[in-house]
Amino acid sequence: MVLSIEAPTRAPAAVRAGVVDLRETNELEDRVLDAALLLVARWGVTKTTLGDVAKEAGCSRATVYRAFPGGKTQLFQSLGLRELRTYLRAVVEGVDSADDFEDALTRGLVVATRLLQDHDGVQFIFEHEPELLLPFLGFKAVDVLYRHTALAIGPHLERFVPADRAAWAAEWCARLFMTFLFNPHSTMTLGCIDDARGLVTQFVSPSFNAVRAS
Repeated sequence: MVLSIEAPTRAPAAVRAGVVDLRETNELEDRVLDAALLLVARWGVTKTTLGDVAKEAGCSRATVYRAFPGGKTQLFQSLGLRELRTYLRAVVEGVDSADDFEDALTRGLVVATRLLQDHDGVQFIFEHEPELLLPFLGFKAVDVLYRHTALAIGPHLERFVPADRAAWAAEWCARLFMTFLFNPHSTMTLGCIDDARGLVTQFVSPSFNAVRAS
């Protein structure tokens, strides 16, 4: 989720295009990224320097630069993409473990919510550095996010509904998720299975009943 050192005016090109780099990191890169993630959770993105990361990772600044020649920007973009890959995998696993359409949507929402709630780095940014999220949440940028969700999650719903409707269901749930993320309800949370299922049953599933019955 951490995608830049400073609040840029635009999201990285890969994110704007709705493309997530699926290249896996190597052992050294993971060690450096793990160190960076610990520091972000401790004092945020802005205050974290490459020297801090090198010290936490038990290596030299030169080693960090060899792993991430683009310096801070590349390091934190790589961290964000790695965390996003892990996040998506977990959500997909939740969806794939479901036995029916409503359960798949419910599990996806619950896993997505709980992962963010339990992610110390993300929670620090939400609380102390929300400006770093702005380039990814504008009208056009958030549409990219919704489109990517449809592409990433939609195919895993196609065993329940046709492909076009599966993509729309994934996007609809992403919109529901974002609504609750930034406008939390006082007595309801998508991290609660009963709450999530109730919302899916009442507001999402009915729009797909006719398609599922055909």
